[in-house]
Order: sequence, then structure tokens, then C-alpha cells
Amino acid sequence: MRGERGRVQLSATAARAIVARARPGGIPTLVAPDKAWAAGGAFLQRKSDDTTARPHRHLGDIVLHAPQRFRALVRADELWLVALAAVIGALAGLSVVVMEIIAQFMHQILFDLPGDAHLSGVSEIPRLNALLVPSLGGLAFGLIGLVLARYRPGRVVDPIEANALHGGRMSLTDSLIMSGQTILSNGVGASVGMESGYAQIGGAIGSYLGRMFRVRRSDFRLLVGCGAGAAIGGAFNAPLTGAFYGFELIIGTYSIVTLAPVMVASVVAVLIEQALGVAPPPLEVIIPNTIPTIDYLPIVGLGLLCAMIGILVMRGATFTESLFRKSGVPAWLRPTIGGLLVGSFGVVTPHVMSSGHAALPVVFGVPFALSFVALMMVMKAAATSISIGSGFRGGLFFASLFLGALVGKLYAGLLVLVTPVEVMSSTVGMVVGMSALAATVVGGPLTMAFLALETTGSLPLTAAVLASSVIAALTTRRLFGYNFATWRFHLRGEVIRSAVDIGWMRNLTVVRMMRREVRTVRADTTVSEFRREFPPGSTQRVVAVDDEDAYAGIVLVAEAHATPLEVWRLSEILHCRNAMLLPQMTVKEAATIFEQAEADALAVVDDLRSKRVVGLLTEQYALRRYSEELERQRRQLSGE
Repeated sequence: MRGERGRVQLSATAARAIVARARPGGIPTLVAPDKAWAAGGAFLQRKSDDTTARPHRHLGDIVLHAPQRFRALVRADELWLVALAAVIGALAGLSVVVMEIIAQFMHQILFDLPGDAHLSGVSEIPRLNALLVPSLGGLAFGLIGLVLARYRPGRVVDPIEANALHGGRMSLTDSLIMSGQTILSNGVGASVGMESGYAQIGGAIGSYLGRMFRVRRSDFRLLVGCGAGAAIGGAFNAPLTGAFYGFELIIGTYSIVTLAPVMVASVVAVLIEQALGVAPPPLEVIIPNTIPTIDYLPIVGLGLLCAMIGILVMRGATFTESLFRKSGVPAWLRPTIGGLLVGSFGVVTPHVMSSGHAALPVVFGVPFALSFVALMMVMKAAATSISIGSGFRGGLFFASLFLGALVGKLYAGLLVLVTPVEVMSSTVGMVVGMSALAATVVGGPLTMAFLALETTGSLPLTAAVLASSVIAALTTRRLFGYNFATWRFHLRGEVIRSAVDIGWMRNLTVVRMMRREVRTVRADTTVSEFRREFPPGSTQRVVAVDDEDAYAGIVLVAEAHATPLEVWRLSEILHCRNAMLLPQMTVKEAATIFEQAEADALAVVDDLRSKRVVGLLTEQYALRRYSEELERQRRQLSGE
């Protein structure tokens, strides 16, 4: 780490990071950090005041860089970037296939399913299996979590957070572990979806290849979106859905420049799934040729209802997690209890277990009684909240689709009871409901509209879905402000509302902008002495310090020369005595302090206890740097 005088001091770990290569003259040389890391060791790094130490690297995070010629082609030619996106799509599609096969194999073995049946699609399973498999699987999950907490501590960065804060950088090791946990959770019957694991491993593949080819920050984020979107597109056999998942949820914006790579990656992933014969078939439902205008009124009402239910589901998952945490039950034992509760729901109907992929066609095809539909809706919501709250890994993507279909079926059935004529068919209600609820929980109304289009093939129905999804998204944004992913970030204290890149703002810290050469003077210096030392025009301002070299305030040179000599000490004319900046503050935080202090320059101190002056920052320069970065981001978003 860096010493007080700027010299680099080597710890034992950093010393091992030096890779020595003998030149003809026998002089050792330092290999570049990325090459040293590719060799399998840590690398020498200079730790500045505004950075944190790198975490310990694991085998999955070691990057073997592509040859320089290929790296240059990808950086210089958009076509080569598209080709790289196609490779990412292929790898993401293969990853989805592997995860699906493993989860289905676990279902077949653990729940003794007949033939090629799927867990959530069967009408019943053995009671002993329904109770024991989720609970014992939860115990295994908790024990694995204990091991990971000891040997792989820290939080996994998902694609949204990676693109918002870290310029697209994700850990491949962490992503593989999280995907394995998602498979285990789904495989033992926990009511969670696999889509979060798909997006995680797809985004990590994009991030890893981005590091291999050392692409620019904007392309880095783009490749993460390509991988995550391709994984979702392959999982649903819907390339447009996957592409717009990447645009709306992972990249955070859509532009002509990003269209080709994301779309190609998604199409390639779908082709991989189809070639291997594991692509899910389209949803076979009877859709009316047209949607009467009168039906749009209940469709809008269904969108509002789904927004309310989606908010309750998100808060329910958080509330359940809080209950488990306050219960005093050890974290490793919570999945066992959660699994037992979910298994008890599975005794009633297996449709509420696992993600619900196979249950969705059943709900569309079987005329269940409205009371049983309502019971399934409550049990699925409870099972999902318990699964996530107790610690199982997984997401709410398909759970929200399944819940929305149940809400739409119940909504359409109740409309038939209260209206003399059929206003909205059950099928329309289910498709509209599943899309609107997913738009609330997951986000991305266009993503859900394209999912409806690609699964049903009905353009009129897609228009109705888009209307309800937009209404649901707007209502959620107005009343709640988050989807499930950003809600989790909010609970952690993050300010992420989407995947739009704000990491540059956090990197633009005071320590990067401040001027380190600061002229100081003692606060008890007389005005006459100050005038002799700092004549007019020598500088605009001088920082005053006390006897212990702690910050005391700022002296304006022009004011000191205009002050009557009756004022004896500088301490009587100091400004900004209690307003100062810290090195780790972001430019946004600094701008707020400038505005509150009504000052055009502030001193930077090392910390609020010692208040040792380490620099000076002017408001004009901070705002100029902020404006430059905003303009650069605008040019990137518009593809200029």
C-alpha cells in the first residue's frame, strides 16, 4: 500500500505478485498487472486514497488475455464486436441448457417423477418426497452456505449492479457459485425461478470475455447485457424477449449501436437451444383474432391490480426475510424450515413448487374452480416469499409470470360473475395478467410485451399486453419506485434505480479532482503579517490551520487586504470554518456541500477527527468535470 510520502510499500502478498523475467542482461522486469494476473498470481497495485483493496482472486477469476491482434480488431471494428457477442450468446445458451438438464434430473430423481414429467406440471407427488426433499435440500443448502461464508465471503455482484456501479465487471467464480446455488434451490423444489441464475452466468460470461479482449467501459457493459439477454432469450425460446431484457434491465437503455450485438447474442442462444432440442415450445392457447375496444377498460384495471399485487409480493418476500432474521434461527438452518413449509404446500398441489414452467400450460388448459385458483395464487405467493426469505437462491421472474396468470384467470372469472356478458376471455386475462405482474416485479414492459408476442403469436393481444404492462410499470414506479432487484439494492443502502451507468460518478471523487498544492497559514497570524506574506494577486485564498495543523477555515486574500487593521488576527475573518470535504466524497456529495456552504472553494481534510488539510477543490472545477462526464455519457448513449 502507499506510504505517507507516496512510496509504494510491498507486503508479502504484493511482493509475490511481482513476476520477474530475465532480460539478456539479467535485469528483472515487472510484468504488467493484467499479465501478472494471467500467470496465476496477484499483482502489484498502488492503493490510492479513493480505492479499496482488491479481494482475493480465485481460479475462475484468472483472465487469460486474447492475442493483441484480436483485441485490436474488437476495439476498432464493430463487426468483430458483434462476432464476440455471438460467441457470448452461444456460451450463454449452452450454460442455460446445462442448468436446465441438471435441475430436471434432480426433479426426476428426488421426486420420483414418471417419464419425462416436470415437477410443477404433475397433479401430485409422494407426500414423503414433498416434505423431505425441500427440507433436507434446504439443510444441504444451509451447510454449503456455511462453507462459502468461511472460504468465499462477500456479496455476489449481479449484472444490474455490475453495469450500474462497476463498469460491467463481474466475478466468474461468484457467478458459477450463485448459479449452482440456484440449481440446488430449484432442484429440491424451492419456489424460485432459474432466470436469475441464467442471467448471472450469461452476464459473467460476457464480462469475462470483455476482460479477455480488454474492451472499453461502454463495450464492457454492452457485453454483459449481451450475455444476460442471450441467456433469457434462450430460456424462453424468444430472441426479442432476451434482447429487450438486455436493453431494459441490464444495459439500461436502447440505441442503434447496441442493437446488433445484443440481438445477435440472443438469436444465437435461441438457435443453440433449438439445435439441442431443449427449447420450450410456444404456449398453445386459443387467442381471439381481435380485442374489442370495450375490453381495454378491464385490461387497464387488471394492470392496476397486478401492480398492487406485485408490490405486495415484493414486500412480502422482504417481510418474510425479516421474520426469519428476527426469529433467532441460525442462517444455515433457515432454508430447512423454509423447505419444509414449501413442501407442505406441495402436498396440496405441486403446481406451486419449483419455478412453475410446467404449471403454466396446465393453468391455461384446465378449467379449475375459481376457489382453487385463488388458493393456488395465495400458496404460490407464500411459497415464493418463504423460499427467498429463508435464504434459497433464485428469482421472481417466472414466479411473477405464473402468479400473474393466476391473477388474470381469477379476474376474468369474477368478471363473468358480475357482468351479464363476457367482457374479457380467460385466456386474454391470463396473458395480460402474467405480463403486467412480471412488468411490476421484474421491470421491462417492452420485454414482457415481446414475451407475449413470441409465446402466443398474437399481435392484437400484444397491444393489450403492452397497455397493461405500461400501466402496471407506471403505477409501481409512482407508488413503490422499485422493481424487485432495485428494491433489494435499496434495502442494502444503494441508490441504484436501473442499470444505467452511475459508477463513473462514484469514481469521480474529491481526491481525483482536488489540487494537492495548498498554501496554508496559522489562524493566529496577524493581518499585517499575512499581508506581507501574501500580497494582492499572489493567490485568491489561503487555508488556515490551528496549532495542531488542523483545518480552521479559509482566508480570502482580497478581503484580508481590505480589512481595517483594527482586526488583529486572521481567526476573526475566517470563512467556511465548519464546511470541508473528505477525499472519498463523490462529486455529487461535494456539489451538495458547496451549495450548503455557499462557497466557491473548500478545503479537503483527511478525516473529520484530525482535520489535516490534504487539498483544495473549487466548485467551478468540480462542476466542470461533472459536466464533462455527463456529456461523455450522453454521447455513449446516443452512439456518437
